[in-house]
Amino acid sequence: ALGFVFYASSPRYIPPEEAAKICKQLPPFVCKVGLFVNAESTFIKHVCDTVNIDLLQFHGDEKEIDCIAYSLPYIKAVRVRCISDVSVAETEFPKALAILTDTYKKGVPGGTGESFDWGLLPKERTKPLILAGGLNEKNIYHAINVVHPYAVDVSGGVEQAKGKKNHRTVIQFINEVSRASE
Repeated sequence: ALGFVFYASSPRYIPPEEAAKICKQLPPFVCKVGLFVNAESTFIKHVCDTVNIDLLQFHGDEKEIDCIAYSLPYIKAVRVRCISDVSVAETEFPKALAILTDTYKKGVPGGTGESFDWGLLPKERTKPLILAGGLNEKNIYHAINVVHPYAVDVSGGVEQAKGKKNHRTVIQFINEVSRASE
């Protein structure tokens, strides 16, 4: 999957028209994910139409009714503070394809570059769990072996500067994910 951040306050923000140009060059079967934080529904619809998004990722204060309004599958992000956060999200967002766990930092909807206590994640889950938050090529092997997530989500942990990925670090990260999955 390839994620596009449509949150203007993020250093990783990409305008929908620029994301559309990238998506037109993608090979088949690459899932295009649109990340939103408390976005207006008209903006989300515009992005979906312009970019041809496959999956929505919500990082704000959205409710289930907001997330299902676009007739697309979605993932709900949860900033983890306590052990019940994931199970509460699984209950409040029954139509979510997965729950994405991220680091809680007051006033920041994600992308902190900091990891959190993975011991706060329940062993028993009713939905696939996507682990995010401070992941990088140095900690991903351990993270996968501790959490056993369905998938991982990385952004800042493989950047050479805000919004600019480091090709070598991306490869190292992928290699560590593969090693942990053996």
